[in-house]
Amino acid sequence: MRNVYFDNNATTQPAPEVVEAMQPFFAELWGNPSSMHHFGGQVAPHMEAARAKVAALLHAEPSEIVFTGCGTESDNMAIRGAAEALGRGARVITTRVEHPAVLGPCRRLREEGHDVVELGVDASGQLNLDELRAELARGPALVTIMWANNETGVIFPMDRIAAMTREAGAVLHTDAVQAAGKVPIDVRDTPVDMLSLAGHKLHAPKGIGALYVRKGTRLNTFMLGGHQEHGRRGGTENVPYIVGLGRACELAAATLSEERTRVAALRDRLEKGLLASCPDASVNGDRVNRLPNTTNMSFQYIEGESILYHLSDIGVAASSGSACTSGSLEPSHVIRAMGVPFTAAHGSIRFSLSRYNTGEDVDFVVARLPEIVQRLRALSPFV
Repeated sequence: MRNVYFDNNATTQPAPEVVEAMQPFFAELWGNPSSMHHFGGQVAPHMEAARAKVAALLHAEPSEIVFTGCGTESDNMAIRGAAEALGRGARVITTRVEHPAVLGPCRRLREEGHDVVELGVDASGQLNLDELRAELARGPALVTIMWANNETGVIFPMDRIAAMTREAGAVLHTDAVQAAGKVPIDVRDTPVDMLSLAGHKLHAPKGIGALYVRKGTRLNTFMLGGHQEHGRRGGTENVPYIVGLGRACELAAATLSEERTRVAALRDRLEKGLLASCPDASVNGDRVNRLPNTTNMSFQYIEGESILYHLSDIGVAASSGSACTSGSLEPSHVIRAMGVPFTAAHGSIRFSLSRYNTGEDVDFVVARLPEIVQRLRALSPFV
């Protein structure tokens, strides 16, 4: 059976070069980098070299990178730490289409007494920047807006958002978990204050993430304990995974042009083939300002989960939305926020590619999915 993996926004295959870079830190260089003796001294320079590689991907300073356990921790650290530093009177501005790792802590802050505003999106999944400007005018705020949406791939205009928040004196955090390694990010030109990323979205292993914190940004400590990460995140550093993340960021920087050309061409080929061969199919979200690897498509009158089960039977992995919310038969909060009609919302599928995918993978799905759609529609009560 052919195996086709089109669920890279959920997690990616660790790159062989990443696995190779990690190996010595399991068996040979196993010291604690915070120790004063030579066992730790052997390891610490490798960790700092990895920090520099992560910083280089973002065009940041190495001292501005904090290693975390995952993207969710990075988001929580940024949102709760900044909100606490601003004080109870501060407001929080976010969007209705954020990942649960952002919506969760924001809604908890609302329960704790903070004024939390969730901005809407239009039918293309884009923000109304006038609405953001009006909210910024109301007073001190923490703004947390994703760089790119994990379900639709829609990219928000972060340059304009950063300029607006800076002018208003607000603090800006962006969840760039899906954007990092797929589109260019330069925090010198786009002055976000904090930025989250996760290793397993860019071909590093699961269980490692990072948070960029611009120098001078006030952030209360989220993980209390030791003095690690300059006192910003206690806990013994996960050196093998940190080294892996550094190598993955190095590879991502070298393959950005491939993501934007070859991978985007494969995505477009898949989309064009399915739109031509599947009646009543459509693409959800902005088709211009989006990630090069992602398409979210609706197949009307059938359940997306049914499509996924049939695709899995023939060796194809895709998703109906965020991996963190899968298992629910309800349309995702992102699709609902965009106002996608009921008959299409339930049949939404996310295909997310990577540099390891091929034209043969695309052609296989284009050849097999139309018959699955036709078979399921024959059983649908809505047709």
